[in-house]
Amino acid sequence: MKRIELPLTEEIALQLRAGDEVLLSGWIYTARDAAHQRMIEEVNQGKGLPFNLQNQVIYYAGPAPTPPGKVIGSIGPTTSSRMDRFTPMLLSHGLRGMIGKGTRSKEVMQAIEAHKAIYFAALGGAAALQAQAVEKVEIVAYEELASEAIRRLFVKDMAVYVAVDCFGASIYSGD
Repeated sequence: MKRIELPLTEEIALQLRAGDEVLLSGWIYTARDAAHQRMIEEVNQGKGLPFNLQNQVIYYAGPAPTPPGKVIGSIGPTTSSRMDRFTPMLLSHGLRGMIGKGTRSKEVMQAIEAHKAIYFAALGGAAALQAQAVEKVEIVAYEELASEAIRRLFVKDMAVYVAVDCFGASIYSGD
């Protein structure tokens, strides 16, 4: 098990291999389909991004409503391929890591390798467990999108594994 203190630098990414079990600690962001679409539209309009992507990690998730006495509701990964059409552009703007579930397109795999990024997988069905790793949460952008708003989460020992490393190896292809 590897422990990583975020942000996720290229130096850290170069040390990770497909299949590694990892505990992430630090700030990550949540963003799903609607938020990704909005970010790309804003970049294309010359408005820029709502936060600096350099060496950041985006978790493809939208939390369930927060129960009383909790920091956040259950927060499990969504299917990553839904973000594939947006991912290469975000990687070119400095995004270093993504957390989700499932395979990625050939174009995303190439972009991960080109930008020395990491695709982490989180276990689907473990949303309540993932929520236990969240210590702080704040909305960063697109509050009107409700559960799909971009959130900044401070996580402590969030369990994930490296699904695709920055050398192009993938747990899904048997590389």
